[in-house]
Amino acid sequence: MRAVGFDVNGGPEVLRPVEIPVPEPGPGQVLIQVAYAGVNHGEVLHRLGDYGPPDGIAVPGLEVSGEIAALGAGVTGLAVGDPVAAYLPDGGGYAEYAVAPADFAFPLDGISLRDGGGAALVLTTAYGVLAGAARLTAGDTVLIHAAAGGVGSVAAQIARALGAAAVYGTVRTAEKAEYAKRFGYDAVLLRETFAEELAAARTEIDVLLDPIGGGTRLAGLSLLAPFGRLVAYGEAARRPDLTLPVLPFSERNRALTGYSIRDLALRAPAVLRGHALAALSLLASGAIRLDITAELSLAAAFQAHQALQAGTNRGKVLLTLT
Repeated sequence: MRAVGFDVNGGPEVLRPVEIPVPEPGPGQVLIQVAYAGVNHGEVLHRLGDYGPPDGIAVPGLEVSGEIAALGAGVTGLAVGDPVAAYLPDGGGYAEYAVAPADFAFPLDGISLRDGGGAALVLTTAYGVLAGAARLTAGDTVLIHAAAGGVGSVAAQIARALGAAAVYGTVRTAEKAEYAKRFGYDAVLLRETFAEELAAARTEIDVLLDPIGGGTRLAGLSLLAPFGRLVAYGEAARRPDLTLPVLPFSERNRALTGYSIRDLALRAPAVLRGHALAALSLLASGAIRLDITAELSLAAAFQAHQALQAGTNRGKVLLTLT
């Protein structure tokens, strides 16, 4: 089958078309004929080597949509031909066929395959960060870094759906700020000056979503309201981790929490599935929407990686195999 992979770590140019065997689903797994594959920052980190060197050909891709082509032993509740969105904790989505745990293959009731291609990872993460890690409650004020990205663009909408009173975002450029405003943000600020602007306006934050890390994470701590929660769920800046003392958290009634969809997949798959189904229900109802900004051929995956690595991406980019 056709796929895109890499056998050495490096820049987007290491991604190349390959021919590999169609995988077989094992017990508790399903084989999906891929229609769309979402492109995510985690796949950029995979290619760069943050998860270690590849052992042979590594095929990235953490989320897909398509139809079930085969069932592994013990799988119930799904049938060949069912349309699904799937989270792939071990990758493999940049291909004509991909294997997913049956628990992470979500029915696409009332959702197109196109929208499903960008849903399984992005929506699950956004919902899990807000409802799980942040424990968002009605009336909270929320600040979301990377407001124009795949997660940021849906996180603002999900926060509103869960009852947030105010939602702010940060981005790198004025152009991205204009783009992000369409998702219901009260204001979208430049990342270089967000802390000063919000502090000057005496705006305190109950929930701060941070996939950036580094100095951005440190700057946000000072904005937290009493019992405010900063949720770390990525390290896009790829800078050394912060070393934070505990006393400033207890003395200022702050909380630092985290979210990792991969850890949930390993240790609490039922929780992950619950988050995914809740988020997909919001999508099916029209309460939220995915903004798919580009559809590229499988062979053009390197172009999507170039944009993600350069920080010029907006919304959700899909690879299409239809």
